[in-house]
Amino acid sequence: MDDLRLPVAVLSISAAGLIGVIVYEGYKGDAYIPTRGDVPTIGFGSTVRADGSKVAMGDRTTPVEALKTTLIHLQKDEAAFRGSLPGVLMTQAEYDLYLDFVYQYGMGNWLKSSMRRELLANRPQAACDALLLYRRAAGRDCSLPQNRGPDGCKGVWTRQQERHQKCVKAVGNSGIRNQGSGIIQAGGGDA
Repeated sequence: MDDLRLPVAVLSISAAGLIGVIVYEGYKGDAYIPTRGDVPTIGFGSTVRADGSKVAMGDRTTPVEALKTTLIHLQKDEAAFRGSLPGVLMTQAEYDLYLDFVYQYGMGNWLKSSMRRELLANRPQAACDALLLYRRAAGRDCSLPQNRGPDGCKGVWTRQQERHQKCVKAVGNSGIRNQGSGIIQAGGGDA
């Protein structure tokens, strides 16, 4: 069943997808700045409160409230995400990992992403490969060793690599075979 490609319009985040987001983000009850140049974040990686207002330094939350906020955020993103991919088929694993991307980078970045363009063109393998183009935080290329360490952003790159591996596996398991786009490159930014 997990290998079945279904219209995005009938999918929703799975329990495994939600747990993946909260486990990867981790919980922090007090607002903090996750990487240099980022915005205040709280709970399970939320940059906005349940009411839609921005998180500010000094804000506090509880695990239950943070989980509610994460779910509200994901559900709001889901409606826009599904609407951005008319007629696209994907597996549950792809759906969950792209929604995780939207949670981390925002709907604006998703809408202009090469992943979305490749999915709309029915090139799911190329969409997986395009995940690796998102490796920057605050203008730094997080795939480079000099941008790691206590003030670094290695986690941004590691998360993208993990998403890519899961995506390639999901696409391969679903029987899709194509050559991809050949867009994996040494430069930075989204193509």
